[in-house]
Amino acid sequence: MTDPIADFLTRIRNACSAQQEQVLIPFSKMKAELSRILQEEGYIWSYEVDTNATHPRLKLKLKYQDKTPVIRKIDRVSMPGLRKYVGSTEIPRVLGGLGISILSTPKGLMTGAKARKAKVGGELLATVW
Repeated sequence: MTDPIADFLTRIRNACSAQQEQVLIPFSKMKAELSRILQEEGYIWSYEVDTNATHPRLKLKLKYQDKTPVIRKIDRVSMPGLRKYVGSTEIPRVLGGLGISILSTPKGLMTGAKARKAKVGGELLATVW
């Protein structure tokens, strides 16, 4: 697999469109941090690391409102073939502030609003709304 973050986002996108209650994703620290951000921002109910299988995996419990997924769109911005770096003043506002952007900064993964407040830039990984 050349892009595990794109696979993570695609699995969430597919599970939401199929209206599944939960989705299983192979574990990595970056994916766990992405899941933490999605939970803090209210896009998923919860996540946990399932170590019962031969390889650890993340179990995400997706959130719905009136049978409509809370995650309406989740896109990968920076890809292995074309990285997208932004400074602290260039961080885009997603859907006029209704969505979030997720950045990989020197201080760890954080949302665009937190990165703007901390005045750090980094690699723009994904946008969610």
